[in-house]
Amino acid sequence: MAKEPKISFQDLEVGKLEALLLKIKPLLEAEDFQLLDRVITTLVLVLDCIQKKNMSIRRLLRMIFAPKTESSRNLLPKDKDKDQAAAPNGQSSGSAGANPPSGKRKGHGRNGALDYTGAERIFVAHQELQAGDPCPLCPEGGWLYDTRQPAVFIRVIAQPIFRATIYELMRLRCNLCGAVFTARAPAEAGTSKYSEEVPSMLAILRYGNGMPLTRIESLQLAFGVPLPAGTQWELLWEAAQLAMPVFDCLIEVAAQAWLFYHDDTHSKVLSLLQENAALTAEGSKERTGIFTTGILAEVDGRRIALFFTGRKHAGENLDTVLEQRQEGLPLPIQMSDGLPSNNLKTAQTRQANCCSHSRRKYVEVMEEFPAECRFVLETLKEVYKNDAKTKELKLSAEERLKFHQTHSQKPMEALEKWAREQIEQKKIEPNSGLGQAIKYMRKRWDKLTLFLREAGAPIDNNACEQILKRAVRHRRNSLFYKTERGALVGDLFMSLIETCRFCGANPLDYLTALQKHARLVSEHPEQWLPWNYKAALAAANSS
Repeated sequence: MAKEPKISFQDLEVGKLEALLLKIKPLLEAEDFQLLDRVITTLVLVLDCIQKKNMSIRRLLRMIFAPKTESSRNLLPKDKDKDQAAAPNGQSSGSAGANPPSGKRKGHGRNGALDYTGAERIFVAHQELQAGDPCPLCPEGGWLYDTRQPAVFIRVIAQPIFRATIYELMRLRCNLCGAVFTARAPAEAGTSKYSEEVPSMLAILRYGNGMPLTRIESLQLAFGVPLPAGTQWELLWEAAQLAMPVFDCLIEVAAQAWLFYHDDTHSKVLSLLQENAALTAEGSKERTGIFTTGILAEVDGRRIALFFTGRKHAGENLDTVLEQRQEGLPLPIQMSDGLPSNNLKTAQTRQANCCSHSRRKYVEVMEEFPAECRFVLETLKEVYKNDAKTKELKLSAEERLKFHQTHSQKPMEALEKWAREQIEQKKIEPNSGLGQAIKYMRKRWDKLTLFLREAGAPIDNNACEQILKRAVRHRRNSLFYKTERGALVGDLFMSLIETCRFCGANPLDYLTALQKHARLVSEHPEQWLPWNYKAALAAANSS
């Protein structure tokens, strides 16, 4: 009997697996296909890890079942002597009933009335009494006055995401000439079937929270208000075209920023995956990767989030944004991890690299080198505490720089000296996991320590990692975009929604305002940005 051919790790290419998924998709239900896609993604990740020569079973298990965070309290062994010395009266910090180190009482976790910024407020007058009346309980003849501090009762109700109202318009017909007279719809009925709030809410659900259109369709069907996925897409596309001038203006404003965070995450666009399958069959060496780039720009005291999905890497997308930068401005600070895909080809910046990414290299090898990695993590922990202190004190960029130079310069110099000695004195094997982590850090040392030389330079790229979670959530729940046009719509709405979050604007009100005043938006998009649109809205309503 002939032996079955064995499949090597090299045969399991990502492009081939994605092409296989495209072939299988029409044969499976949506939930089954989603499960299969996740299984294959996990398989590729595990095989990639196993191929690495320094990947042990223990590290693989820790990667799969790791703590939710890589904070020092989860990674470093507990020192009981230090804990007891630090705790008051020798009581262990982990003892039951012990107060937090700050001495603050934990809150009850409930939201007060001021937290309900979107709630309707209704004033209720007293049913029997009013200001100026005599007090019914006071024997000395006191009188009542308004305290101006009303008691609060909060009522929260549930309702379908989208509701529908059917207006039955009376029709009268002449029995002689047959003319028909139909009642006019009331003003609140509007002029179209779907109000402007519908595509706004769809954008928030789909691109702000990663809810697939098919899931919204099934949910609405259960509520008795059908909203097919195809109709949802048509509404989103129309709304995106109206908001496109603002998206273009947002990119132009972001290009003038003094600080950029940026990074990539993998994405899926079915039309591009089909092109990848053809390129793979032809043996082409063209780039087949698909990414969503997140760019966070700080300009004039505010943050702007931008998303771009396609074949370009983060550095190339930032290059495109900086093409709109005005001449004469000082070089911006560029924060990213140390991957070559984040490097710029044309624009000039002051580059900073992420300390969290460098730290993660040591976290990955901590099992094999506990003492060495503990020194690195504790040193960086001290630096991060200093950075947190600058935020707590609300220091300016210059004050923050001086604070770090005073408190973080020596720990970082000690870390650099330690790393140099490990290699030069041959205390560790350069090709080991620890050696590779040290090599990564030393190669990027100037960029990792820019925060000690440049005012305002961040210490890590965590801010960009956080906005990319929106794209990751969309990828996990909705799996993919169908076409590049669909990806453009997703990028537009994610950019606007995330920027609204940074400036405190209500995304539902904002996206709705862009549609209701589309003509004014197209003429002056700079007046309809998330942080200034209310002034333009007030002017439009008054005129």
